Amino acid sequence: MATKLKIKTGDTVRILAGDDKGKTGEVLAVLPTEGKVIVKDCKIAKKTIKPDQDKNPDGGFVNKEMPIDISNVTKVEGE
Repeated sequence: MATKLKIKTGDTVRILAGDDKGKTGEVLAVLPTEGKVIVKDCKIAKKTIKPDQDKNPDGGFVNKEMPIDISNVTKVEGE
């Protein structure tokens, strides 16, 4: 059974630890089974994508938000 989390999609949170410490952002997704959240414009990683026939014929790089542990974020009230 998944644990009940106090942070939900759409909430504004502040990062407490890591390279993005002090930044605030909106929660894009919550991963309750892993205990992680994905915050907009925080913990950005550059990922490579393979070329394919339809969407990306050239391939290349894309910036992607990575999950942050839920213990490293706190909900911001009143913003």
